[in-house]
Amino acid sequence: MTKTISTAIRNHDFIFENSQVRVIANRNLPEIKLGGLSVGPLEEGNEYELYFWVADELHKSGIVHFREEDTLDAGALYKIQWKERAQTAGQMSKLPEDFYQKLRRYLVQLKEESTNIPEKMLECQKVRHLANDIVNSRMKKIVSLASAPTQSEQILKNLAIDERLLYARLHELVVEWREHVINFDEGERCPKN
Repeated sequence: MTKTISTAIRNHDFIFENSQVRVIANRNLPEIKLGGLSVGPLEEGNEYELYFWVADELHKSGIVHFREEDTLDAGALYKIQWKERAQTAGQMSKLPEDFYQKLRRYLVQLKEESTNIPEKMLECQKVRHLANDIVNSRMKKIVSLASAPTQSEQILKNLAIDERLLYARLHELVVEWREHVINFDEGERCPKN
């Protein structure tokens, strides 16, 4: 793999920012045109599909809100954490493809809110702890999966896009390492069965 993990994650974030999301209008908004992109008109109470970056700006302005099932909050993270703890090392619960993109944005939002609203600081710390717990739990499982010879497609489908990147990189390293450790001298290799 020639791409670094940080570059790949930035690419995933870019794709997420430009993906379509569903929002509900909090109030009416006339059509806005900017650089060839038209937004609106929006009618209060109606649901619309917008690019995430547009929806996010409109959300910050109080014009729209994200559908509840499309948002990440502390309650959703507690459920994910509980599922992760309930499963064995070889099991991976299904996460939404964009879980980490939403998680990063949620953490940034809480951090910004905690600087303006001191009561939010405790919530920010709790959510950061939950996020670390989920990431560490899943990372341990991914390391275990990556060191096994092969995985079923079903298990790999349960990984979020950023996790598949980690799995692929780790699996590649493990296979290469294993090959060099066992076959240190090409002349003395035993035939494989």
